[in-house]
Amino acid sequence: MKPLKDLTKAELLVMKESLSQEYKDAQAKGLQLNMARGKPGVSQLELAMPMLDVINSSSDMHTMLGNDTRNYGDLDGIGECRRLMADMMSVQKDNVIVCGNSSLNIMYDTISRSMTKGVNGSTPWCKLDKVKFLCPVPGYDRHFAITEYFGIEMINIPLYEDGPDMDMVEQYVNNDEAVKGIWCVPKYSNPTGISYSDEVVRRFANLKPAADDFRIFWDNAYCIHHLYDDQHDEILNILEECEKVGNPNMVYIFASTSKISFPGSGVSAVATSLENVKFIMSQMTIQTIGHDKINQLRHCKFFKNIEGLEAHMKKHAELMRPKFEAVLDVLNKELAGLEVGTWIEPRGGYFISFDAMEGCAKAIVAKCKDAGVIMTGAGATYPYGKDPKDSNIRIAPSFPTPEEMSEAAKLFALCVKLVSVEKLLETK
Repeated sequence: MKPLKDLTKAELLVMKESLSQEYKDAQAKGLQLNMARGKPGVSQLELAMPMLDVINSSSDMHTMLGNDTRNYGDLDGIGECRRLMADMMSVQKDNVIVCGNSSLNIMYDTISRSMTKGVNGSTPWCKLDKVKFLCPVPGYDRHFAITEYFGIEMINIPLYEDGPDMDMVEQYVNNDEAVKGIWCVPKYSNPTGISYSDEVVRRFANLKPAADDFRIFWDNAYCIHHLYDDQHDEILNILEECEKVGNPNMVYIFASTSKISFPGSGVSAVATSLENVKFIMSQMTIQTIGHDKINQLRHCKFFKNIEGLEAHMKKHAELMRPKFEAVLDVLNKELAGLEVGTWIEPRGGYFISFDAMEGCAKAIVAKCKDAGVIMTGAGATYPYGKDPKDSNIRIAPSFPTPEEMSEAAKLFALCVKLVSVEKLLETK
């Protein structure tokens, strides 16, 4: 197809009239589809329903070490669940603390502890004149919400197909002691779906922070969320790489089973150095007597081991893959060659990231909404909700059916074309 920018004003006007009529017809359909957030679909939730049957009133509620999960104890999580999460995160069991149902909760607590108590004996961040965080963009809105909540200044770092702009990361981290952390989704990133290259991971591990309390917040949320059996992105183990170069304390790794079992009733974990584990545990003992060990036991009995987790995720992939392919098929058929947007075809994760022409994202999302398709708000993938180019849009294919996703994608593509034509007409 011919790039829209190469069309004459007269050609664009004819196209606008045709697209406007298509849009009116789409509005008349009365669609009610939501692809705003990465919620598992109902069919995915059904996969874990047998988990609710593995424990009942007649069950043995003791761990492998004989601890009673109905009672107090095991502040860092029951041993078999720490093993399960360690294997999922590719770390050692001793480096893992298992918490409640939400890894986002652990990230919030980690920032909160740093604000009030510092990091391993450093000055509490709340007592510093300035605290800064690096934010690869486009990124995860809930990460940015946490740092904004605590009044931390956020700095945009461009995210490329192999990871963040490491020249910028090194410049900030190695020279500004006010920079205390960076948010990362290293595998099947939210929202772009890219995975960090080996070089990027090694450069992270070799950072020489100006601040002793600088930490990498490595949210490996999609570590086993592949879409294809024969095409897996693999990333280096950041904890091992940090240990190799003498920076063992520099990283916190977060993960959960939120998109594996039940989003509201999974288990989460943080993996980090033994020194960091000790510091976190010293504060957790004030915060809680323990997390839900019965739920931890339930997960272990259901999944049994890492092989069980991986087999379960293959079932998820069979449900997710048609939804992703439905969207990508429409984008390729309707928009390829028009030069009105770019997108990456991810091999895992939960999102497809679309970059529209500059200044078009808000208008595209608004038109979709007016025709019955709800999307993530334009700008949400940037700190403070401000996309400087107004171009990035996050597509979440997981919740609707494949048929609904195809219908929604067609409307999305129509809105992209219509808004793009209107934008080009402004310059003709």
